[in-house]
Amino acid sequence: MDFKQLRYFVAVYEEGHVGRAAERLSISQPALSQQIRQLEQHLDVSLFERSSKRLLPTLAAHTLYNHALPLLDGMQQAVEALRHFKGQALRTLAIGVLQTVHTSLVPQMLERVRKAQPHLVVQIYELTGLEIERRLLNGSLDIGISYLPARQPGLHGVLLYEDELKVVIPADHPLREFKKVSLKQAAELPMLLLGEEFQVRQIWQAQLANLGRRPQVQAELNTMVGILDSLPHTRLATVLPGRSQDEHSSQALLWKPLSEPRVPLKVGLVCRDIQRQQATLELLRTLLEDVMNGPHGPAATVDGLA
Repeated sequence: MDFKQLRYFVAVYEEGHVGRAAERLSISQPALSQQIRQLEQHLDVSLFERSSKRLLPTLAAHTLYNHALPLLDGMQQAVEALRHFKGQALRTLAIGVLQTVHTSLVPQMLERVRKAQPHLVVQIYELTGLEIERRLLNGSLDIGISYLPARQPGLHGVLLYEDELKVVIPADHPLREFKKVSLKQAAELPMLLLGEEFQVRQIWQAQLANLGRRPQVQAELNTMVGILDSLPHTRLATVLPGRSQDEHSSQALLWKPLSEPRVPLKVGLVCRDIQRQQATLELLRTLLEDVMNGPHGPAATVDGLA
């Protein structure tokens, strides 16, 4: 049984006459009769009782008709939706990204999305975590790439990969020989940090607050690149996601793991309506997993819903 046979059956059922149904379907009467016979053979039921004037539907026909209508309606809706994938309409996908997530994600993601879904126009906005969540809630963003868990009620996350905060210091810093830096040691360091609106800064402050401490802020910049360019010319330290080292390695800087305790980070896709965005989430997660597992990226950890 296929949708063509269902459509033919519905026409015969509604017309009650093979000739009128054939005229409605623009096919020959013998061809329509053959399709109905094949459908009856496939289902192993009799659908119509033949009389001299009209076809009378059996109880089986009534049952099939009630099921066939929503099936045919759903197929028509699917066909109309798929027309968008034939270049008849472009769809915009607005994505908010933290500047501190793995910096290879965005350019490689754009190329992969272009190849996988050429009908999509992707708009990327570099935003703070708070602004990403605000725009997701007001509908001006479709997806966010941010730290999990989302802080605003009504937002949902899908884990992409795990990271951790590291202390970054100039190569001539007094802690240069240390393999690791404890949280208590880091709390004493004069620092050049991102502004308080940045989620990495907020995570760092929350960790120190657990010790009853505040960060020793000597200077602030609003870009990670600016901090990394400035740090070698100071005796200051900073804290940044460890995977940023892959894209910003420099002999002038040393990246030290934090310990006692380490500060884990979870980076994921964030959205408001997880059912409506399910297909987009799966597409992006698959493409970004490919980036993270690629020859130039660290292995990704992919999980279920956060």
